[in-house]
Amino acid sequence: MQANKSWGRRWSENSLPMARTYMEVACRKQSLVCLAADRSTMAELNQLIDEVGPYLAALKTHVDLVDDWTPEAWSAFCNKASSADLLIFEDRKFADIGGISRKQMSGIYDIRSWADLVTAHLISGPDIVDGLQAGWNDVEREGGVLLLAQMSSRGNLLDPDYTAKVVALGKSHPGVFGFIGNGSRPGDLTVLRQAVGDGKLIWTPGVNLAVGDGEMGQRYGDPREAVLAGSDCIIVGSGIHKSSNPAQQAKAYAEASWNALLEREQK
Repeated sequence: MQANKSWGRRWSENSLPMARTYMEVACRKQSLVCLAADRSTMAELNQLIDEVGPYLAALKTHVDLVDDWTPEAWSAFCNKASSADLLIFEDRKFADIGGISRKQMSGIYDIRSWADLVTAHLISGPDIVDGLQAGWNDVEREGGVLLLAQMSSRGNLLDPDYTAKVVALGKSHPGVFGFIGNGSRPGDLTVLRQAVGDGKLIWTPGVNLAVGDGEMGQRYGDPREAVLAGSDCIIVGSGIHKSSNPAQQAKAYAEASWNALLEREQK
């Protein structure tokens, strides 16, 4: 199915190249699933691609969690992800000023050279987005910044006033790919989508086929409800990699998210 038909106004109103790249990948894979690949070894990360790669659109990484990281092993992993038609989303949550953020995109991990997407807090102001985009420009790559507008963890400090300020600044910035929303609360997500409009994407953690409370204050909502409320990608972790059959579970999330997108666009 063509991306412009599947995504409707999201496609026509998004000009950032990486946003359209994601929507095209989602159509090819028929999946709006990003796997939270929070593994501590390269072997585990590579195994995830082997087991569930066909059912994902993206991998969310934390490169600094990997105990046996080397530049060579990480490069091979990124090539493997690319061959599996997966975007790499480094959940770095940058928060410094623009100049420092640009330097952090290089450094020992050289994030700019392999990450397609990164997360950032806007607490330091909109220059952080300029700095991150400058990092990609330094190596002649396209990328996108996801700003944290909401969080799904219990007791987080991202209140509605802060969310409104993040959206107001982020929706007009050409380097912003979209926003992180709260998939565990469809009502809050609907409000966020109304504020954002169709010109930016919303990705949501806090989604699980088993709705309820998880570990360490995490809360979970239903994948279909999240997509219908305005999510464009569901970020799933333990719901897949802690399953007794990760491939089967990943396929279930892919089908639930893709069918919800088709249902949403038919309305």
